[in-house]
Amino acid sequence: MTTTSPVRLGLIGSGWIGAFHAETIARRIPGAVLEVVADPVPGAAERVAAPLGVSKTALDAAEVFADPAVDGVVISSPAFTHTDLVVAAAEAGKAVFVEKPMALTLEDADRAILAAQRAGVPLQTGFNRRFSHDFASAHAIVAEGGIGTPQLLRSLTRDPGIPNPGAVKPWTIFLETLIHDFDTLNWFNGGAVPVEVFAVADALAYPDFKESGLLDTAMVTIRYSNGAIASAEANFSAAYGYDVRGEVFGSGGMVTAGDVRATSMRQYTASGEAAPTTRRNIDLFHQAYTDELVSFADVIRSGGPVVGATGTDARAALVIALACIESVTRNAPVALDGRGAVI
Repeated sequence: MTTTSPVRLGLIGSGWIGAFHAETIARRIPGAVLEVVADPVPGAAERVAAPLGVSKTALDAAEVFADPAVDGVVISSPAFTHTDLVVAAAEAGKAVFVEKPMALTLEDADRAILAAQRAGVPLQTGFNRRFSHDFASAHAIVAEGGIGTPQLLRSLTRDPGIPNPGAVKPWTIFLETLIHDFDTLNWFNGGAVPVEVFAVADALAYPDFKESGLLDTAMVTIRYSNGAIASAEANFSAAYGYDVRGEVFGSGGMVTAGDVRATSMRQYTASGEAAPTTRRNIDLFHQAYTDELVSFADVIRSGGPVVGATGTDARAALVIALACIESVTRNAPVALDGRGAVI
């Protein structure tokens, strides 16, 4: 495509994050057009598309892949559908952006990566923290040796609550929540691979749903091939708001990223000091969610390499998530080989 042509994107999946991506594409990405919205639930695509002036909708994602007007697809459907949609999109010659997790098994991750490689199309995954200004600045400092040799790394995600705990699928805390933290730790500790993982998890916030498989609190320790030790934690009941932070401590200093506070404003009253917080990840990472899709559109336009997380990066985060599941199941640390298989 020419550099002056609009990038035409198809959206697959119109749930809450799909609806947010639709608005981002239609209203916040220069030179991008939301061409079509697809969702298998009757009326769902229309509810998202109509307010944005998008007339083309579909029940079947295959219609999006077959549409010659579509340059790339944004996949925001349920996690279990991701791999097959990535493969189908790649085989149709479409650039692919897929929400995390890209796959739920290493075999499926390899299948998605291979499909994109064979088709020669970009494959970007939705790890938005790489586009958050504070996390990106911290990564640059670490990569440039600004804190010396990384020794201890930390990443955390605390969600302010679950509207329907009974609907949360088993292992979600690792596969869909902490997987962001695993990507962040891998990214911060560039080049190193995990060699041992130990995870502890329980239902502390919603104990009545433990029998249905809900785990709402988790702590993970990761030992990397370069000797660095990392921790990742998650909880689904942060009363004070959505909380995401990262830290790298090294031989020459420390760098941190993330802040639960929505702004630098402080209120001082007889009750003490107060600061506003956010309740939704799309508010805390509004800029990052936008910039990751701006980057995706730029890659399609320029033909250059993916700037954000690749399919290989998604696989690397999945390695840790799956090792966590094995560790919790065994109630013991698990060792990993160089390709991520549990030894």
